Amino acid sequence: MATVECRSIRKVYGSLEVMRDFNLSINDHEFVVFLGPSGCGKSTMLRMIAGLEDISGGDLLIGGQRMNDRDPGDRGIAMVFQNYALYPHMTVRENIVFGLERAGVAKDAINARLAPVVEALGLNVYLSRKPTELSGGQQQRVAIARAMIKTPEVFLFDEPLSNLDAKLRGSLRVEIARLHHDLKTTSIYVTHDQLEAMTLADRIVLMKDGHIEQMGTPEEIYQTPATLFAAGFIGTPNMNFLELQASDGVLAGDTVNLGAPFNVRPGAVTVGIRPGAFRLNETAGTFRGQVDRNEFHGETRLVTLKNGRHEFSVALPAETRLNEGQNIGFDVDPANLHLFDTTSGQRLSA
Repeated sequence: MATVECRSIRKVYGSLEVMRDFNLSINDHEFVVFLGPSGCGKSTMLRMIAGLEDISGGDLLIGGQRMNDRDPGDRGIAMVFQNYALYPHMTVRENIVFGLERAGVAKDAINARLAPVVEALGLNVYLSRKPTELSGGQQQRVAIARAMIKTPEVFLFDEPLSNLDAKLRGSLRVEIARLHHDLKTTSIYVTHDQLEAMTLADRIVLMKDGHIEQMGTPEEIYQTPATLFAAGFIGTPNMNFLELQASDGVLAGDTVNLGAPFNVRPGAVTVGIRPGAFRLNETAGTFRGQVDRNEFHGETRLVTLKNGRHEFSVALPAETRLNEGQNIGFDVDPANLHLFDTTSGQRLSA
């Protein structure tokens, strides 16, 4: 049973509080991703779970047992780092089994555990090589194998793919997802890459300034962002935002008027619109503007429209033909609008 519980966790460096009142329960076999920008506290939280950072306040429980004062080796965890941390003078095999040998595990037991691990990660042909003879992706697979062979109850991943190119990140992301499914361990994964979070996570914990901004499934956070920060952080291309005024149920600005009735209180409202929510309406359209940029992205085109001080990014099918400077209109289904209180940044129901 490898549940992880964080109860009112705090982290303080001198007078600086970087984590405050962090509360989270992770289920057995769940894959949870800590997502957020640099400096939000995600790696600090992971290192506290691993025992590499002291906990200033609160309680950490793994499998129901309090772990605050336990050494990292007694927590039933294994960690994969961003920088691989392989011994350059050792072969791949020696790097993988080093921890077991130090722990006094019998040679036959080590060999029995080694075989399925290297098979799963495709490392059989590299066992006699040194790390300098491997590519970045191969070195990261060795680091994952070294963690796997310990058969931990909890896997911790600290931005393991950030040093790799896009193609390798994609292939290793698939391998990590497959390993999690096959090994049935509890996994906590730290990243600033929303694509990794969206494709790997059972549940995303979106962090900002040392606290949890929102948590939920990838679909919940994408479809119903709870705050302006969540709406702006999740989704590629980025969500468009318009600052409008609500009056008598109508949202309007200097060049945009959303005539559909909205049940929101009068005052400043920020409207969020995903680029894919726009529908072409050349002659009319609620949203009008001049084509400023027209970027070909393969299956789609990302068109930037300018309307006074407003600028919209619109995702269209690749075959759509628009010319720079052309005046064009778009509509958006009111159900696809996201409304936020401009002052607090909190989501509004409409």
